[in-house]
Amino acid sequence: MTRPSIVVLRALGLGDLLTGVPALRALRSAFPGADITLAAPSVLAPLAALSGAVDGVADVALPLRPLRPPDDTGPPRWAALPPALHGADIAVNLHGRGPESTMLLIAARPRRLISFAHPCLPPTSGLPRWRADEHEVARWCRLLTETGIPADPGRLELAPPSVPSPLRGALIIHPGAASGARRWPPGRWAAVACALRDTGLPVAVTGAPKERALAAEVSRLAGLPERSVLAGRTSLAGLAALTASAALVLSGDTGMAHLAAAYSRPAVTLAGPVPPRLWGPPPRPWHRVLWAGRPGDPHAAEPDPGLLELGPGDVIAAAREVLTAARGRAGVRPTARAGSHRPGSRA
Repeated sequence: MTRPSIVVLRALGLGDLLTGVPALRALRSAFPGADITLAAPSVLAPLAALSGAVDGVADVALPLRPLRPPDDTGPPRWAALPPALHGADIAVNLHGRGPESTMLLIAARPRRLISFAHPCLPPTSGLPRWRADEHEVARWCRLLTETGIPADPGRLELAPPSVPSPLRGALIIHPGAASGARRWPPGRWAAVACALRDTGLPVAVTGAPKERALAAEVSRLAGLPERSVLAGRTSLAGLAALTASAALVLSGDTGMAHLAAAYSRPAVTLAGPVPPRLWGPPPRPWHRVLWAGRPGDPHAAEPDPGLLELGPGDVIAAAREVLTAARGRAGVRPTARAGSHRPGSRA
């Protein structure tokens, strides 16, 4: 008997995948016998597998906009899903509100479409409405719940990786981010690393291969040994293993913060232009989110002014609080609700 097929579109980055895990888990719970394929960049396959919610990843990293012919003449053609993903029993849009992403799925002719409604797309009439002011995790869980599939936003966890950690019990500093608006200056990260030397924790400076120069600068400014720079030297599974065993994770508002949440690791996250109530981790005593309190442009090339209001002292104080909370998790109460920190106050 052929297994029902489900195609889920979320062709985005690491943090996007991790915030979509509860929705993926909900689909697995609702359709335990289905073959669930995630349409996403293939580089994310190792972490998608750790969710236990998908059977495979189809490499989709296409621009969801018209693709013009090479000579730029004639009508544009739309990007399309691979033929193997056409005709699924269910197609789920966890990518965006449309219309481009939804059109991509409609063109693949699924038997059932789950997406947010869009006024330009009649097949979406009657489906749930998009809400701009909604946390990313809750958004996709609501989409499923309102289409009859119960979803729990708290199911963020990943299974432990099968590969060993390159540095167990590390203090991870992850200075990079996809946009300049979310990158705290390397000198400030170095100041934090220097101040936390008295913890005795081994330091690992992480990042993608293209962020190796940034990681090396942080290491040099902090006087760390060259071996502390792990940026570009670990696979995604290796990064997950490093995070799963970490003593503390310090990062901006990027995929690493969500990876720390997936493994319930002590962490301090520096929110920049996006309010934590929209993208931050769940409130836990051992995960602090520092935010200056004013939103900005998440795609700007330069560090967000609000992000720059956070100083090394804020991060150092929060890191010490988090380490204390992690040592006695049972019964520890956070000093402030996640996302409510202002510079100069307790995190």
